[in-house]
Amino acid sequence: MEKRNERPLSPHLTIYKPQITSVLSIMHRMTGVFLFLGLNFLFWVLSLILLQNMGLAMLDVNLLALLDNIVFKLFMLATTFSLYYHLANGVRHLFWDMGKGFTLGVVSASGLGVIIFALLLTVFTVYFGFFYQYQ
Repeated sequence: MEKRNERPLSPHLTIYKPQITSVLSIMHRMTGVFLFLGLNFLFWVLSLILLQNMGLAMLDVNLLALLDNIVFKLFMLATTFSLYYHLANGVRHLFWDMGKGFTLGVVSASGLGVIIFALLLTVFTVYFGFFYQYQ
C-alpha cells in the first residue's frame, strides 16, 4: 500500500472567532434576502386589500385576521429592522467605497453604530405605528 501524503487540512470554521466585519456582512446579506421576500409578501397583502376594496378579489381572505396575527406583526417587525439595518449598512459601505473608515476602531464603531441605529429606528417605528395616538 502506498503511503498517503499527510498534508495539513484547512482550519474549520469552528476555530475562528467571529469578527464584527464578518458578522455584519452576513447580516447585510441576510437582511437583503429577507427584504426581497418580505416586501414581495407585503405587496401581495396590499394588492389583496386593494382588490377586495374594489370587489375584484379572487381569494376570500380574512385580511383583518391576517393583519392582527402575532406572526404577521413579528414578520413586520423583522422587515422593519431589516430595512433600517440594510439602509444603514449600505451607507457605511458607501463610505468604504470612498476609502474612509478602514481603521480598526472606526470599523468597530461604525458597525456598532449601524446596529444601534437600526434598533432605535425600529423601536421608533413600532412606537409611532402601534402605540402613539395622534390628537
